[in-house]
Amino acid sequence: MHKHMVSLSFLLVFCSLAMHAQNGRTSLPEAPQLQSVAQAGAPTMPAPASTSSAPGTASAPQPLTRQQAEQLALKNNPRISVASLLAMAQKQVVREVRSAELPNLSGNITGVDAEEGSRISTGSLSASRMLYHVGAGVNLSQLITDFGHTRNLVASSSLQAKASEQNKLATSEDVVLAVDVAFYRALEAQATLAVAKSTVSARQAVSDQVNALTASKLRSTLDQSFAQVNLSEAQLLQLDSQNQYGAAMAALNEVLGTTQNAQYHLVDTTPPPPVGSSVDAMVALALQQRPDLHAARLAHEADVRFARAQRDQLLPTISSLGVVGETPVGSSQYFPQDWYGAAGVNIGIPIFEGFRFHAQAEEAKLRAQASDEQSRVLVDRIVRDVRTAWLTMSTAQQRMIVTAQLLSQANTALDLANTRYRLGLSSIVELSQAQLQQTQAQIADANARLDYEADLAALRFQSGSQP
Repeated sequence: MHKHMVSLSFLLVFCSLAMHAQNGRTSLPEAPQLQSVAQAGAPTMPAPASTSSAPGTASAPQPLTRQQAEQLALKNNPRISVASLLAMAQKQVVREVRSAELPNLSGNITGVDAEEGSRISTGSLSASRMLYHVGAGVNLSQLITDFGHTRNLVASSSLQAKASEQNKLATSEDVVLAVDVAFYRALEAQATLAVAKSTVSARQAVSDQVNALTASKLRSTLDQSFAQVNLSEAQLLQLDSQNQYGAAMAALNEVLGTTQNAQYHLVDTTPPPPVGSSVDAMVALALQQRPDLHAARLAHEADVRFARAQRDQLLPTISSLGVVGETPVGSSQYFPQDWYGAAGVNIGIPIFEGFRFHAQAEEAKLRAQASDEQSRVLVDRIVRDVRTAWLTMSTAQQRMIVTAQLLSQANTALDLANTRYRLGLSSIVELSQAQLQQTQAQIADANARLDYEADLAALRFQSGSQP
């Protein structure tokens, strides 16, 4: 009778502990899906307004979508400002060069006190007689033609201005890609931290169960030690995840153009835009739309026009000249009237400049050929980058399928291991291994989904089809 009572007591204790273990098992984290991870509560981090707060201070990070992050970066990132300022500066170069085609009007007021009638006996050839006088007048010069030299310089600077606009657009796309990559990396860190927190909670429950079983002499202290080791590993994973999350947020803030330690609750509910049906279609689209390739081609055309302008220096320059003014003070012997005026045409013919014009023309021609080859280099690199991005995206798509299967299998294995351990059919080692595999599968599944979206963003950038 006493033996039956002991058996009954043992059965009641075991059933109670088994129910407690089952409750602990239900708290284990499920496979994090993309939206559920993105919409999960953000980790406890310092508030944006208080960058000196210690980690762990309760805060309510503001939600941030990928589109909002892109808009913030395009507004605040200094690279955008630099590209815009350079484009505006290049437009002023066009005005500077075009000024040679417009009239040049200048005024002069001159007063001379000299030894009357003396002459300059040294220096360059000039009007040698020095006379006391005061005069004022204006000079006008107008280029008639230089046979294409100035016209080609204006065309070259205009093409450079258009290239700067394309470089500005390329910089914007670079920033958008950097934002997308930083956003998805931070979203991965956020998902990993959510998994780590859930893992700590689940392993804490298991540790409590094993401690209770050990106290009841139903499990050995070895099981208790293994459970504590698993809990410590989960806590280390949480600490590492917290650090990675903070670093990812710092990288995101940098590309958003802020120096504050702003924290966000990242949300990505918008499906990625569709891409081309084949890699060849993406290559053709890239060669048609990439702004950096347009900029390189425009720069080559600008070099060609500049080479023509340098060659045109060997041709004559015809310009008109005019001058008018008055001399109210001066000797009547040398200034018979109180005003003066003249007009004329000047033809400048370069005869010999030490082969400087020939060398400049040849240099510009060679640089134009070099820029053409650089455009070809860029075309080859774009084709390579598009094909590589396509392969990476395809591999990421396949990894999503594999990691989803891995997570399903890991969940099933953990269910079986947990049941076997509660029934006393396996050791704590088997349960620990199943827990570790599930945690790794959860992280791999979340990362695979977010890596796929990051790879899609890279492919959109490489093909020049940024939304």
